[in-house]
Amino acid sequence: MNPKRRSEKIGLFGGSFDPIHLGHLLFAQTALEQLKLDRIVFVPAQTPPHKVRKKMTEGAVRLDLIRRAIRSNPRFSVSPIELNRSGKSYTLDTLEQLSKRYATAKWTLLMGRDLLSVPWKGWEKIKQLAQVVILDRDQNSYADKKQSSSLSLEGVRYLSMPSIEISSSQIRKRVGAGKSIQYWVPSAVVKRIDDLGLYQKERR
Repeated sequence: MNPKRRSEKIGLFGGSFDPIHLGHLLFAQTALEQLKLDRIVFVPAQTPPHKVRKKMTEGAVRLDLIRRAIRSNPRFSVSPIELNRSGKSYTLDTLEQLSKRYATAKWTLLMGRDLLSVPWKGWEKIKQLAQVVILDRDQNSYADKKQSSSLSLEGVRYLSMPSIEISSSQIRKRVGAGKSIQYWVPSAVVKRIDDLGLYQKERR
């Protein structure tokens, strides 16, 4: 990660990305345009604190899939910062590292509405280090979640997203069932998943 300008406005998009899919890419592009960001950095997690799935695909493989998915977009990049850390992948730790490394960069943390219901380490500190933006397809559902969330959402921004019903778990299940994932993920990712035999043992 080498910002061309130290004052760059950079969106931070974290997740397991197991695998990355067209929904992730559409969300990132929409955020890039609507928030007028200079670029988006995808950050695959080593061990997401909120995930219940016991075993994820190796980090290096997920990193490679992201690189293949975004290589045609010069304003998308990927960082292994969380894969290079041991233990759980806390967003606060990542933002603190990046803020020290790029002191004048302006960070925007992109997160899905579902993450409002999970506990966050250092939530208030996170809001100091980055503008938090909730990506959601339904503004009314966001309002409901805002009312029920235990997190303080003062200063948090909402951003409407296109409606696209794709999830990584669906993709893994389709592969495990022998179904096509063409048009669910970029073609280069389809080929790599097939070449490596990923997700063949997934079950419904």
